Amino acid sequence: MKNTILLLLGLGFGYAGVAQKAKPRKAAAAPIKQASVERIIRTLAADDMEGRASGKPGNLKAAQFIAGEFKRIGLQPLAGLTDYDQVFSAYDVRSTDIQVEMNGTAVPADRVLLSSGIPQLAWSEKDSPAARMVVIGPEANVGQELRLLLQAKENLMVLVDPAHAAYFQRIGGYLKRSALRAEKPEPYASVFVLSTPSATPLTYRVTATTTIKPVPLRNVVGVLPGRDKTKAAEVVVFSGHYDHLGSLPAVAGDSIANGADDDASGITAVISLAEYYKKRKDNARTLVFVAFTAEEIGGFGSQYFSKQLDPAKVAAMFNIEMIGKVAQFGPSTAFITGYERSDFGKLLQQNLQGTAFRFEPDPYLEQNLFYRSDNATLARLGVPAHTISTDQIPTDKLYHSVDDEVESLNLGNMTSVITAIAQSATGIVAGQQTPTRIAPEPVGQRP
Repeated sequence: MKNTILLLLGLGFGYAGVAQKAKPRKAAAAPIKQASVERIIRTLAADDMEGRASGKPGNLKAAQFIAGEFKRIGLQPLAGLTDYDQVFSAYDVRSTDIQVEMNGTAVPADRVLLSSGIPQLAWSEKDSPAARMVVIGPEANVGQELRLLLQAKENLMVLVDPAHAAYFQRIGGYLKRSALRAEKPEPYASVFVLSTPSATPLTYRVTATTTIKPVPLRNVVGVLPGRDKTKAAEVVVFSGHYDHLGSLPAVAGDSIANGADDDASGITAVISLAEYYKKRKDNARTLVFVAFTAEEIGGFGSQYFSKQLDPAKVAAMFNIEMIGKVAQFGPSTAFITGYERSDFGKLLQQNLQGTAFRFEPDPYLEQNLFYRSDNATLARLGVPAHTISTDQIPTDKLYHSVDDEVESLNLGNMTSVITAIAQSATGIVAGQQTPTRIAPEPVGQRP
């Protein structure tokens, strides 16, 4: 983690030396136009974006559209970049020809998982040294143990009790959904077999082939420099993720997961807010607008972005995800994840006095949404980083399906949510409100 925010401050922020201290003005009655909202989201969720899967052509096309919007608005690139693309590498890791035999019997493919950084795997219990044997029993915390073993720095042969079959299949689905990894895997392998330990000494043979290729990914980042020299070093982040799932099994001939709500709606908000604050010309703090990639496959984009700045300089993060439908609280409402962890939500509501809009605490705590979006990395570093959403996720039948289309959204309500974010953020943007920090936690990767 860098100790300075030079990547942001290196821009020079020419405005800072000539502008007076900015004061928040009351937002215009309708600062965000629904026609503009519709234009942006229809472009991002169109079939020709091919579901915006990370590392795929449709994802690049979406990034180019977002960069074009940032240029049209007049945002500056991040310091050190020549354009709006913040490029980094992920790694395409694919294992094939996986064969596992235990005590002379072939193990069915659906009972085997492999996480490998070894190009050619050929194991048996006779190897010296042999892979370390690990048993995950029926009473174990399988989620915690599997996550740790997937990142092991030694060769492992892991037997997972069949009592954990459902979670085993869930992890298997995650590994198969995307071959991309945030880091180049180290030359170790973990072989997971859904099986109980045998009473006799275990014999086994394992073979597999793994290829590892670097893949360029990109966040899209635009900067609106702070206009108050005493506040310009402080940063407010507005973010969403532009990637989605790509293609899914066809339903009625449609295989494109357009991701209109998840999260073309959030990126539409980010672009709209960038244009809104650019026109106001009164942001005391520096505003950073970022469209993350690879949220759906582990949050790689936000993890990389978070390593480029000093979290102590980030005053707040407005992460926006799935705001295209009416919240369970009714029209003109949204919820904030981690509401109780800082006074972020209370400060936003103060700036909405006299309006009908309400921000509510997250009603779906059992879903662990606070740690399931791109706010999580900076939040774990102490930043008051929260996600704003309206999705009724426990009952949303369109989530991660080919039917997440623009036609399923309420664009009028979505426009009111973006408008409320614009107005509620004025105190933080102007440097007159600063949310309390979140208690830092160890940073870990999602399964």
